[in-house]
Amino acid sequence: MEKRAILAAVLMAGVLLLYQTFFVSQQEPQAPQKAQQAAAPATPGAAAVPAASAVPEPPSPVPPVAPATAAPEKTAVVETPLYRAVVSSSGGALQEWQLDYRGQKPMIVAGLLGPRGLLIERPGGQATPVPFRLSAEALRLGEGAPQGEVILTGDDGFGLRITQALRFRADTYVIEQALRIENRHSVAQSADVVLPWAGPAEWPKEQPEKFPGQHPTRAVRFVSGNVHRDEVANISGFGGDGTWVGLESELYLSALVARSPGFKVTTAKNGTTVSVSLRATLPRLEPGQAWEGRYATYVGPKEYDRLKALGVGLEKSIFFGGFPAPQAYGGLPMEWIAVPILWLMNWFYKYLGNYGLAIILLTVVFKALFFPLTVKSMRSMKAMQSIQPQVNALRSKYKNDAPRVQRETMQLYKQHKVNPLGGCLPMVVQIPVFYALYVALSVSVEIQNAPFICFGRLFGMDLWICDLAAQDPTYVLPILMGVSMFIQQKMTPVMGDPRQAKMMLMMPVVFTFMFLSLPSGLVLYWTLSNVLQILQQHYLNRSGKVEKAPARVQKKA
Repeated sequence: MEKRAILAAVLMAGVLLLYQTFFVSQQEPQAPQKAQQAAAPATPGAAAVPAASAVPEPPSPVPPVAPATAAPEKTAVVETPLYRAVVSSSGGALQEWQLDYRGQKPMIVAGLLGPRGLLIERPGGQATPVPFRLSAEALRLGEGAPQGEVILTGDDGFGLRITQALRFRADTYVIEQALRIENRHSVAQSADVVLPWAGPAEWPKEQPEKFPGQHPTRAVRFVSGNVHRDEVANISGFGGDGTWVGLESELYLSALVARSPGFKVTTAKNGTTVSVSLRATLPRLEPGQAWEGRYATYVGPKEYDRLKALGVGLEKSIFFGGFPAPQAYGGLPMEWIAVPILWLMNWFYKYLGNYGLAIILLTVVFKALFFPLTVKSMRSMKAMQSIQPQVNALRSKYKNDAPRVQRETMQLYKQHKVNPLGGCLPMVVQIPVFYALYVALSVSVEIQNAPFICFGRLFGMDLWICDLAAQDPTYVLPILMGVSMFIQQKMTPVMGDPRQAKMMLMMPVVFTFMFLSLPSGLVLYWTLSNVLQILQQHYLNRSGKVEKAPARVQKKA
């Protein structure tokens, strides 16, 4: 039994030895060949024959190039007299843009508001930022170095070599950018270049604004010579030809400007984020071919002269509104009047050095210009007041005969040479101008953080007006405005029903509450305008230049 067991073990060992010698040794050399065949489709440019049972997969239109080792993100700091900027190597995005304008004002908030850099987007894929290498780590501009540039070079991983030149100047808030994209792949290809600027649809309550106007409230674009505005909360998607697109508040603007053909402007909303962007679809680039484009970025205050100097209609972003007028005439654009007013105010500031004094002088100039019309209006109102008792008597006498009342009243006006519209027409001419002055001060970024009479701070409160763009913290100026308006109402001749005149005396109270939260520059203008009106009325009453009450006309039989 033991011999049989030993014999069986020997035979089994022999069979195993023969199998390994003649069968396994012949199959082992085929294994690398099969592995090589399996890995062949992953090699760029190699052809592979799929097995009969496998489902064939279409090759990628543009095979990716093996990416280089990811380098750590680097930044370049640019300092000028107007701002401090930080450029990131990730997409060339601006990580920081802090204005030195009436104080330090950050226009970019990390993770909330700012550009996303240069993105490459392919069909069916997501837009991804291009990793760049920076030509410099710091750039300081000033009198000795009025301009400079930072060159960014990088690849998108598919053979596109992107070169971007960022040109900075010490005297402007504009970055001029030149873009070159070269196809270094062995196959022709195309892609979309996207340059987005994003912000929140609603500003977080837990993160208050650092300064008035930091939070963009509208998306604005310039298309076919016209400006289109969308509130960020209700923004609708747009994509098409245009000159520039941006996010704006009432006082500040971040805009992307197309400097060469091929760019389109877009606006979009994705959940709680809104974005504006320039987008360019590259033409089909053969190997070795390149595409070039130019654009600019403006991030700064909405100063009319600065914006207009760019020559692309960027000054249209300042919204002056329009004065109500008959629909047939389309209204009166306030820009026609408000722009000269802004120029004059800045000209006064150039010599006075105080925007509060410039506003005062501006108000005095306009009151003096319209003084002849004011005299004419007050004379007519005084004449109307003097014959008002006779008009009331006619209304009582012919209360059941309205046409007779109208005829007798017009005869009375004619007899005393009184024009019932004489008190209104001169005021109608003045109203658009003074409204334009109000609008000009409302949109004037120049008065932000500009003091008028500032004694400093006490217990954390400004004393007195240290920022003409902010409300009066002591409420002294709005109260003075209300008092001056009440005195003006009392001195104005009453032409209609006395009960209506009493109702008008409530207007100063209403206006006082309205002006409590308005910018001090506006309240200063309104208060001074009331004071000048009081002085004009007092002068006319004392000088006898308004008509006195005529003698009573004998009643007709």
